[in-house]
Amino acid sequence: MEKQETNKKTLKGKVISNKMKDTVVVSVSRFFKVPKYGKYVKKEKKYQAHTKNNHEIGEEVFISECRPISKNKKFQVIKN
Repeated sequence: MEKQETNKKTLKGKVISNKMKDTVVVSVSRFFKVPKYGKYVKKEKKYQAHTKNNHEIGEEVFISECRPISKNKKFQVIKN
């Protein structure tokens, strides 16, 4: 039986909170063009990510999808 490779989402963002145990909140922003108006818009989304290391607020990190760890945690910090 062969292993299936899955495409896991990898995102880059800034740590905005590190108050929880083994969890950081990462803000990921994206810049895109609205098709209807041709206007460029910046949107931000927050993700909770699992980590064993202590990350400082404002630090740039990469997060990757993983199995659900809790109700809101579905990402893990892979490198900074």
